[in-house]
Amino acid sequence: MTTQPKRKEIYKYNAPWIVYGMSWSVRPDKRFRLAVGSFIEEYSNKVQIIQLDETHGEFTVQSTFDHPYPTTKIIWIPDDKGHYPDLVATSGDYLRIWRVANGEVRLEALLNNNKNSDYCAPLTSFDWNEVDPNILGTSSIDTTCTIWGLETGQPLGRVQGNVKTQLIAHDKEVYDIAFSRACGGRDLFASVGGDGSVRMFDLRHLEHSTIIYEEPHHIGLLRLAWNKQDPNYLATFAVESLETVILDMRMPCTPVARLSNHRAPVNGIAWAPHSSCHICTSADDHQALIWDIQQMPRAIEDPILAYTAEGEINNVQWATNQPDWISISYNKSIEILRV
Repeated sequence: MTTQPKRKEIYKYNAPWIVYGMSWSVRPDKRFRLAVGSFIEEYSNKVQIIQLDETHGEFTVQSTFDHPYPTTKIIWIPDDKGHYPDLVATSGDYLRIWRVANGEVRLEALLNNNKNSDYCAPLTSFDWNEVDPNILGTSSIDTTCTIWGLETGQPLGRVQGNVKTQLIAHDKEVYDIAFSRACGGRDLFASVGGDGSVRMFDLRHLEHSTIIYEEPHHIGLLRLAWNKQDPNYLATFAVESLETVILDMRMPCTPVARLSNHRAPVNGIAWAPHSSCHICTSADDHQALIWDIQQMPRAIEDPILAYTAEGEINNVQWATNQPDWISISYNKSIEILRV
């Protein structure tokens, strides 16, 4: 009688450089595949695509490709059916779309909206629209957000990109952008920035935006994330803040919950893909904390799960098509944790 080896709860990958950008592949035939980006303070960064070999319990590097500046964000195309070409996007100086095929990675499109070619305003983040994978949005330090239309075309055709619209989104740098799934999904997005506000936009009516929250001391807001199951909720946190704020779109301006058990600045947030009441936060205190927020608006005192890493966690991602797994990055390491 043979017994199946018991799957581990934690798998670790050590990269040759400090890791920052990180993303789980969504394709059904690519379980346990991640793209990871280096953080090297010069013009010679890398992106690796790694795959967990489930039989040996180790990550293998499938490909490595050059990337000029560190990736501020990496996202695989939100294609859970495997209908589109196998694409991964990165932001840094520009938005780049890469195609992965037969172990090779090639640059498909470099999307640049800078009219003045002498200067490029770095991109702080971007999001890929899950309802319509032909739409992406980027955020920049030049106070703007740009919405891109992508033509993924046929599997053999080149991917093309064009500017659908560019808008001044904030009074200062824009640090993050995220599409909402509300109202059928596609058209609503929010952004956060150095002016300390969360602003809501509608692609159908871009002449005005709605401020849904302002940080009381006007400290910049660094990241935002929409609840994957209930688009009424989003999470954000301020620069150097120890707490994550949960907002309810139906009652804007006043946080409905504050998650405040970290002992050092928060760096990352990730909502569960399969549950409306679970969220993971990560911070410089080496901790990744999972919270159950279903008691809101009663105070959420403590996380339900806590994991301590060997370094300051700078990124956390929850696998969309494998909701039992989250990934964290710290120093030169990636860990995936069964939750």
